Amino acid sequence: MKVLGIETSCDETAVAIYDSEKGLLGHLVYTQTPIHKEFGGVVPELASRDHVRKTIPMVAQLLQETGLKGSDIEGVAYTVGPGLAGALMVGATIGRSLAYAWNVPAVAVHHMEGHLLAPRLEPNPPEFPFIALLVSGGHTQLVKVTQVGDYEILGDTLDDAVGEAFDKTAKILGLGYPGGAALAELAEKGKPGRFTFPRPMINRPGLEFSFSGLKTFAANTAREFGLDDQTRADIACAFQEAAIDTLVIKCRRALQQTGFKRLVVAGGVGANKLLRARLTAENAEVYFPRFEFCTDNGAMIAYVGCLRLLAGQHEDLKIQILPRWPLSDLALGSFK
Repeated sequence: MKVLGIETSCDETAVAIYDSEKGLLGHLVYTQTPIHKEFGGVVPELASRDHVRKTIPMVAQLLQETGLKGSDIEGVAYTVGPGLAGALMVGATIGRSLAYAWNVPAVAVHHMEGHLLAPRLEPNPPEFPFIALLVSGGHTQLVKVTQVGDYEILGDTLDDAVGEAFDKTAKILGLGYPGGAALAELAEKGKPGRFTFPRPMINRPGLEFSFSGLKTFAANTAREFGLDDQTRADIACAFQEAAIDTLVIKCRRALQQTGFKRLVVAGGVGANKLLRARLTAENAEVYFPRFEFCTDNGAMIAYVGCLRLLAGQHEDLKIQILPRWPLSDLALGSFK
């Protein structure tokens, strides 16, 4: 089954075609970073307008590059949440309309389920069950994954997600937007041990996260010591060490509590080199998606859409979006 996937939940326009027999046939991603950079963050209206401009031409380009026609597509999957309402509406409207025009089934996909299962696009996919660490600009969650569609949230963030904390701390250090990757790069020049940042909530039982205080600690340190080049690097180093330590400790705890041996890491922060190195050293089978599938992409949406279409799930003609859609509310449905 050949499925077109469309992802427009935030500031990347992405499309892909996944074949249930041959795997991923092709994918394209366009980032809106240059548009939003001057504003220091994503401007929802600008994001929506750019998705309108880019999505259909990208679908046409993808079909051309894969040597396919619209008549070859057997299903369409599109992200309906969580995300920015206007951006989601663009992808959902285009996706549902293409499915109607091609007379094929359509399916709505949960954005975080896409990230959760992205490592299964790799040549050596993780088998079920596993623990998943979802880390992005909007989410920091530990999820117990028993099978496709069967997810239990073990721990969530009480305030800022870790990716959001990275970006906000990068802004404090004058690194601009988006700042997470720039902070990680700057941290490599820092002197370990000059500053010691707290590891939030590691001394409490449970698997919840909190990164707002860590960001505030960075801001207070910057005010106290100034921001010369070396101090900026040292603060970046201390912040990253504390954030990554916290994630690793909670992952270890989740594996111990469940008895699971596999850990999947997904989401934009999953590209962080220190996080990958630290988790790989843990006593577990650890799986990461390739770097290009850590951030938002259409491949993960096409893949999940294909699984759900093959299981018999599909949408009616009603177009709806769910900007706030907890992963725990995702029905197991036809996967039971």
